[in-house]
Amino acid sequence: MADSPGLGEQALSKATEIGLSSQLDEVENLDVNIKTDPLKLVQGQVDAVTIEGEGLVMQKDLRMEELKIEMTSVAINPLSVAFGKIELTKPTDANAEVVLTEADINRAFNSEYVRAQLQSQKIHINGQLTTIQPESVDFRLPGDGKVALNASIKLVETGENQQVAFSAIPRISANGKTVTLENVEYGESEEISPELTKALIDETSEILNLSNFDLEGMSLQVKQLKVEVGKLTLQAEAYIEQIPSG
Repeated sequence: MADSPGLGEQALSKATEIGLSSQLDEVENLDVNIKTDPLKLVQGQVDAVTIEGEGLVMQKDLRMEELKIEMTSVAINPLSVAFGKIELTKPTDANAEVVLTEADINRAFNSEYVRAQLQSQKIHINGQLTTIQPESVDFRLPGDGKVALNASIKLVETGENQQVAFSAIPRISANGKTVTLENVEYGESEEISPELTKALIDETSEILNLSNFDLEGMSLQVKQLKVEVGKLTLQAEAYIEQIPSG
């Protein structure tokens, strides 16, 4: 039975699961695995912490299909263990991976939060300042490293509907915090308003902005962005000042 996790590990794993869950609107599955031995725990050392989640919904209706965070050599306050918590005595670096599906990003686009963001802007169309209202937004990950968007936008003042379609290649900014869209190609409908297209491009970048996925005490910096058919994977470094525990 030497391989079975000690009571301390199990209790800490459970407390961390509860703490993380409390920050999320929805959780399909969350598994925290803490590896150490009692002697090291008393000295405030934890060998490894692995956090794996599926179907995690953050505020603003942002959903992650998968989240994986791996930490090694974590220094903790040994006294905090007695209370079933992991209190870091110094920040730790970790590897993180976030997987978003096409459906996850569509969900965000059609959320109340993003709709309100778009409707709060007035945009020049044919020389007129116009309020826009998204009727439907269809986001696609067609492969070839591209994202594609097809939106039906209502111009509130005139009541007319406009179609906006474009594809682009997402790139990580130098600071690893934001995603910008490059090589924008327009759909068959000719561009009715550069400002309208720009508003949708900016909103796409905003949804893919990695600070959206930061949990309390953690910040992510993207190192790699992988765009495949139907899903987008962000490989990141996580800087962790505190691990939430219940």
